[in-house]
Amino acid sequence: MIISSSKPFGEVLAALEGIDNIFVIGCNVCAARLHVGGEPEVLDMCEKLKAAGKHVVGWVLPTAACSIRSYGALVEKGPDIRKADAILVMACGSGTSVVSRLVDVPVYPSNNTDSLGGRSGEQVLPQLCEMCGACNIQEFGGICPKANCPKGLLNGPCGGSISGKCEVYTEKDCAWQLIYRQLEKTGSLELLEKIIEPRSYS
Repeated sequence: MIISSSKPFGEVLAALEGIDNIFVIGCNVCAARLHVGGEPEVLDMCEKLKAAGKHVVGWVLPTAACSIRSYGALVEKGPDIRKADAILVMACGSGTSVVSRLVDVPVYPSNNTDSLGGRSGEQVLPQLCEMCGACNIQEFGGICPKANCPKGLLNGPCGGSISGKCEVYTEKDCAWQLIYRQLEKTGSLELLEKIIEPRSYS
């Protein structure tokens, strides 16, 4: 799940300055689950834009904004997209990028893309993966230190945590505390003795 959050409406409106005919595209997967791009949020955005003097020519809610197959598929769901001077995408950066490749008008995001995360029950879990392209999460009990440690430490904690909380983000559990607990739980504490080489970017 891509974790995204809504931009302040004022920021969205400022980006759309001078543009009148707007078509809104939501996302019925990640953005809908996070309440930043599902049908209620899309309808609310349309109303806010209208109240701000914009002409909303239409909207669609594809299954996933990041996997729209063609411009024709968008036209089929929302024919009025052809009247748009700009598209506002209520999805992650991936969905916004896909839409921008399909249309011939400017595309604007209403969301900020924060991290790659997941969901467990009703709990949203942000920052699960750094998408580094060199996954070795098995060395850390399934907890990625590149994504969870602000310092990206691969060979143990910095020593600055207080009562198990990160010294950089004091409301957050220390990633290495979590890694230790998980390795202890699975009987794999010997992995802490392994030296992890930094990734080569050559």
